[in-house]
Amino acid sequence: MADHELILLDEWLSMFGMRARIALAEKEIRYEYKEEDLTNKSQLLLEMNPIHKKIPVLIHHGKPICESIIIVEYIDEVWKEKAPLLPSEPYQRAQARFWADFVNKKVGDVGGRIWAGKRDGIEEAKKELIEGLKELEKVLGVKPYFGGDTFGFVDIALIPFYTWFYTYEALCKFKVEAECPKLIAWAKRCKQRESVSKSVADEKEVYDFVVNYRKSFELDL
Repeated sequence: MADHELILLDEWLSMFGMRARIALAEKEIRYEYKEEDLTNKSQLLLEMNPIHKKIPVLIHHGKPICESIIIVEYIDEVWKEKAPLLPSEPYQRAQARFWADFVNKKVGDVGGRIWAGKRDGIEEAKKELIEGLKELEKVLGVKPYFGGDTFGFVDIALIPFYTWFYTYEALCKFKVEAECPKLIAWAKRCKQRESVSKSVADEKEVYDFVVNYRKSFELDL
C-alpha cells in the first residue's frame, strides 16, 4: 500500500491514538503518520472530523474513519487476511465489543477524571478505576490475553492505558500492581510485542504532559 492512501491523524501521547497504531502494526500496514497539535488543530483534522474535531482519525482513500474503537474494527475488517483482531464467532465478537466499551467508560472516562480533574474528585475516581480494573482482571482470568491465546481487540482497547498508570498512581498515591497483579503481568506480556512497544508513549512523557497540563489550569498535583 502506498503511504498516501492511508493517513493517521494522531497525537503521540493519546491512548486512543495508540489503539490505532497498535492495530496497524499488528496488520503490518504502511501508513502516513501526521502528528496533530491539539492546541492548534490542522485544517485537515477539522475537515476530516468536523463533528468532534478529535484524534485519532484514519483517512483511507480520502475518506475519514473516526473514534478509536471504530478505527480498530475498520482496520480488522478491511485487512482481514492477517492477524484477526476480533473473534470470528458472533457471540465472542459481541463480548469483545462489550468489554472494549467497558474500557472506554470505566478506564478511559474515569482515568480522565483523575489526570484532568480537580483534586477533590480524584479519590472517588481512583476507587472507580480500581473497581473497573479488578472487573477486567476477572475477565482476563488465567488467559494470556483477553481473547485467549491470541492478542486481540480487547487487549488493544486496554493496553494503551498501561502507559498512563504511572500518572494515575502518582496523582492517587497507589499502585495498580498491588490491586491487580494479574493485569500488570498481562500488560508486561503485551509490551513484549513489537506492535505494542513501538506504538505506545513513554510513561514519563505522559506524566510530564499531565503535570504541565494541571499547572496550566491551576489544578493541584
